[in-house]
Amino acid sequence: MKRIPIALQMYTLRQESEHDFAGTLKKVAELGFDGVELAGYHGLPVKEVKTLLDHLGLKAVSNHVPFIELETNLTQVIKNQKILESKYVVCPYLLPEHRSEDDYRALFPLLDRIGATCRDEGITLCYHNHDFELERLEDGRKVLEVIFDDTNSANVKAELDIYWLTKAGENSVEWLKRYKYRTPLVHLKDMTTDGEQFFAELGTGGVEIEAVLATGEEVGVEWWIVEQDVCRRSPLESVEISLNYLKNKIE
Repeated sequence: MKRIPIALQMYTLRQESEHDFAGTLKKVAELGFDGVELAGYHGLPVKEVKTLLDHLGLKAVSNHVPFIELETNLTQVIKNQKILESKYVVCPYLLPEHRSEDDYRALFPLLDRIGATCRDEGITLCYHNHDFELERLEDGRKVLEVIFDDTNSANVKAELDIYWLTKAGENSVEWLKRYKYRTPLVHLKDMTTDGEQFFAELGTGGVEIEAVLATGEEVGVEWWIVEQDVCRRSPLESVEISLNYLKNKIE
């Protein structure tokens, strides 16, 4: 079985990074992650971030960039991606005020155009889901379906988040198989089994993590990305628990 490398979404360690970004990245490397998915540079120049990652042996796998930046400052976003030698740029979130039927209808062709520009520059645009994209449009289709079905598969790829799919009542493996070879990045998260459905360390909740892991090679996953939006223990302790779980399952 091919070993799929493991990255950490740095949003998980946002407070630690704000205090000491370089030191936090060093701890991530020491834990044994192969790479990171960035969510801001915490005041450091992009070239300095790249130098730091190289020194630590971490790959800048992907980069979460606010949609407004993708829409209005794409040239700089692509320039930063090239400095980081990061292949994937991710649209991470749509604000609540941008989720009307008309907003979505305008979004789909815009993602296609942004993705085409990125592709021309050797960068791949991915879309990261939450649970609200599983709501239905007036034509009965789910928003997330339309994002991928009504855009060019060469322009817009998926970064499926299995926590949010599960919370929306979806089967993550079915989504991975449906968008086979279109989902290079997968966010791995677990969920508590109580009514709260809170974020949990991998292997401690009820999400079908093992089934997802077993599907990765078949559907073309290139990176597993650990993220825990909110932690009830030290975030560094949480990500270490999740990483150790993954290592036991895939190595």
